[in-house]
Amino acid sequence: MKQITFSILLIATLLCSCGSNTAKNEITAEMAYEGVCNYCHSAYDWGVAEDNPSIMYVQMGEETDSAYQVVFRSYTGALVNFYVDKVSGTTRMEEYVPTLDVRSDAGTIDIFDYIDKKN
Repeated sequence: MKQITFSILLIATLLCSCGSNTAKNEITAEMAYEGVCNYCHSAYDWGVAEDNPSIMYVQMGEETDSAYQVVFRSYTGALVNFYVDKVSGTTRMEEYVPTLDVRSDAGTIDIFDYIDKKN
């Protein structure tokens, strides 16, 4: 009887923990945008954009089955493409300088670290 009770408790625990992890990992387009926007406001100086907000911005890019693309444009004209994995929240960053046609890996972040955080 103790073994059956333990087995039921173990199964219930696994089911509950799987359910909560699934809820955490469901990234929406709004969450991707919010997280990238919060990251950009904390990582980059937006002071130069106060007088001319159109020179720096964050906008949604293309969407695939597995990721959202969010694009940050710097006042220098450089673009940082954020590829937010819809399941894990792992976000790959790639910087692109159009005037030089140069692309470079800019690292990764966990989008969950920047969701629901204010600037």
